Amino acid sequence: MPVGYWLFVGLTLVLVSLVGYGVYATNRLLRTWQPDRNVLLLPGENVVRLVLVLFCLLLGAASGLSRAQLGWSLQAWGAQTWIGLGWGCGLAIFFYLTTQWMIRNGGQRFYSAVVIKAIVPQNRRELCLVLLAMAPVVLLEELLFRSLLLGGLAPILPAPVLMVASALLFGWLHLPQGVWGVTGATLAGLLFGWLFITQGSLLAPLVAHYIANAVQVIQAMRERDHVMQLG
Repeated sequence: MPVGYWLFVGLTLVLVSLVGYGVYATNRLLRTWQPDRNVLLLPGENVVRLVLVLFCLLLGAASGLSRAQLGWSLQAWGAQTWIGLGWGCGLAIFFYLTTQWMIRNGGQRFYSAVVIKAIVPQNRRELCLVLLAMAPVVLLEELLFRSLLLGGLAPILPAPVLMVASALLFGWLHLPQGVWGVTGATLAGLLFGWLFITQGSLLAPLVAHYIANAVQVIQAMRERDHVMQLG
């Protein structure tokens, strides 16, 4: 492989490490810090996310890999959108039912609502803003964990190994949310990785990821009083 590709690999791993640590540290901070506004609507955080999205795109473009290898293809975009929509809704239903079961049977031992409490909207206007702000969050995570890690490192490592490794790392970022937070995020990471590989595009996992998160936020808003009582 050319030197430029190995530079891409090194920068990708550094970027994943920095972003991963930042997300993990923020989630831990939320256990003791009560923000006075929705954390998804903090201007500085949104600027940083947009800059990181741009950096990911530039990093992928400089990798020397094809757009197809990185999953930046929009062929059959309609079908992939519907596939992502279906899996996203199914994932949202699965997480809602299992999380409710975990809370009823395990209390706060297996799941912590610390993150969802920090992003649950207070009204419909804030809901619209949160759903808008979630777009770069999901795009950044999919670019990092699917496009750059899974697609970008596929020339040097087997795809199944990368899929499992990226899913485990994705799950680890949710450690402050408890055992079920880690398990659920890992399962979601496996699904998104599988969609990326089988569909050959970032679009299907991107749509599935966004829909699953959006439904979770909407449901949390509907049950806001109950959510805010959780640990």
